[in-house]
Amino acid sequence: MDLDVSMNVLIPEHRKNTEKKLPALYLLHGLSDDHSKWLRYTSIERYVEERELAVIMPAADRSFYTNMVNGHSYFTYIAEEVPEVARTIFPLSRNREDNYTAGLSMGGYGALKIALSYPERFAAAASLSGSVDVESRRNAFPQDFKNIFGDQRIKGSRNDLFYLADQLTRQNGFIPKLYLACGTEDHNVQANTRLVDYMSELGLPITYEKGPGAHDWKYWDKQIQRILGFLEF
Repeated sequence: MDLDVSMNVLIPEHRKNTEKKLPALYLLHGLSDDHSKWLRYTSIERYVEERELAVIMPAADRSFYTNMVNGHSYFTYIAEEVPEVARTIFPLSRNREDNYTAGLSMGGYGALKIALSYPERFAAAASLSGSVDVESRRNAFPQDFKNIFGDQRIKGSRNDLFYLADQLTRQNGFIPKLYLACGTEDHNVQANTRLVDYMSELGLPITYEKGPGAHDWKYWDKQIQRILGFLEF
């Protein structure tokens, strides 16, 4: 992207086997956040303290994890460059079964988009309160969407999770495990339910948790622990 960028990384302090490469969770932030919010608003550092898992938290601005029409190529940056650079600095595994994506709100969309686009690289993806029906959010963020998508149609494109899910089932390749969670008081709950129903009809391996909760850090702090359980860490 030709500019300086930042990310936070958690690495186990006491590793049982220092010769073994670490599994990696790429944890993505929301629209009004940055890479520091996970550490400041959840106890993610404490939750992974005794786990053999690295957590990489990159910054992606207000990009919706997309190669922007008027801006930077954030999808390529997060999906391809960040893992490659992180592996040159930290002892991270390249094996598909050791790589996962997760995120909240805009980051939930980004995590699913990355895993559905590169199922051969990521074994699982999790979304918390994800902005999963991006086309329906266009009027909520008109200037952002103008910069990100321009006049492009989102529905039926590589930026549409419904389209990506459909395309995934048409291929005889890898299929990532999926976890979605959304609170019943969250403005994204209907979109999440629609996506889960669609993915279930396609036969994708999906776990959905819908229960009390709003679009806030209290809910996300609780759910990040459930994600670690889903990933079996």
